[in-house]
Amino acid sequence: MDYKKVFGKFEDENVFIKTTAQPSMDSARKVALNRKGNVLFNSGDIEGARRIFMTTGYSDGLSRIGDYYKSKNRFIEALHMYWIAPDRVKAEPLVAQLAGIIQNMAADITAPDTGAIDAINTLDTITTVDINTPSVSIIHEEEGPLNE
Repeated sequence: MDYKKVFGKFEDENVFIKTTAQPSMDSARKVALNRKGNVLFNSGDIEGARRIFMTTGYSDGLSRIGDYYKSKNRFIEALHMYWIAPDRVKAEPLVAQLAGIIQNMAADITAPDTGAIDAINTLDTITTVDINTPSVSIIHEEEGPLNE
């Protein structure tokens, strides 16, 4: 794709256009950068390694960064690394796990208010069950206001 032709009309507008195309570099340069990324990763500079691996498109390195994020419970970032690696074998379980979390959150939002107090009034008694407390308590009073 001729990027200059496609994006040339934006030159005078001082805008940044994000593309997913990897910068062109020869294989010797990629190898050197990937080695540098591995050194950074092994020395604990995960973010430095991530920047290099993303620049070179080194899928094994990106997958290892994803493993690191996953071990630190940074699941969204791990999924991002797996996805661009692309490492679908590692991405799919995270997708399923995150989908389950979202489904549970949606169910909590759309469910009826289960924490509400359920009161049964009869002519001479009021029985209240508060299911929102750690232990369910039943309060029973005869003819009179409910005192909590």
